[in-house]
Amino acid sequence: MPEGDTVWQAAKRLHQALAGQALIRSDFRVAKYATVDLTGRIVLGTSPRGKHLLTRFEGGLTLHTHLRMEGVWKVYGTGERWRGGPAHQVRAVLGTADHTAVGYRLQVLELLRTAEEQRVVGHLGPDLLGPDWDPGRALTNLLSDPVRPLGEALLDQRNLAGIGNVYKSELCFLLGVTPWLPVGALPVDRAEKLPALAKRLLEVNRDRPVRQTTDLHLHDLFVYGRALRPCLRCGTPVRVAGQGNGSQERPTYWCPTCQAGPSPTPGAPTRRPEYRSRRPRRAD
Repeated sequence: MPEGDTVWQAAKRLHQALAGQALIRSDFRVAKYATVDLTGRIVLGTSPRGKHLLTRFEGGLTLHTHLRMEGVWKVYGTGERWRGGPAHQVRAVLGTADHTAVGYRLQVLELLRTAEEQRVVGHLGPDLLGPDWDPGRALTNLLSDPVRPLGEALLDQRNLAGIGNVYKSELCFLLGVTPWLPVGALPVDRAEKLPALAKRLLEVNRDRPVRQTTDLHLHDLFVYGRALRPCLRCGTPVRVAGQGNGSQERPTYWCPTCQAGPSPTPGAPTRRPEYRSRRPRRAD
């Protein structure tokens, strides 16, 4: 699942493959940009901003993409077979003499003037992996709506940018509270350490092929994806329920023993256990 660390990895791959090179192929397979040709332009680089990717070209143009749930950028060498999915899922192709970057299932793709980037990322809070990171501002943002459930506040990219559903569940577990606890009810000592903990989790995982929040050899994550399996700390079956505004509910995992605070009504349906392997994360 693409979160801030995954997007950081994608930006790094794109930057290493394309930056400083002239495009010899430019192909946008969306109706709005079907006639746009960037061939000949130098790629200045790719930067991540939260879960957004900004690829800049000479002449003051930026390609803004967002992976959402299923999007991925794949980088191939000259002559290498593309393996990211069927051809009809390709949304963008950027090729240099040495590499070709192919964007599959990109739900957000737009070209804009580089000077207008704030229009698409200006609403974001401090980036956990970015140069603008400000833990004090992030905490102030989170606490600005004290009755809001913590899980929802963490997913709101206007508060702090980079946390997705995996880190939401794992952070709440590490803080010892449920994702439904109102932000304002979070104990002061835990609230103060939340920004640093979130940053540390993303930083240690941005260079790893397998995302890990535990220090256990056989288990990568404490609760995410572990519905109905024993909690790694206390043995209580991990629970899962949807959390969100009703239209975009996300599966949310928690341990009813290790995490204090409100939770969905007992007896609510739970999902069947998921099998999680230690295979490397998808190269998003």
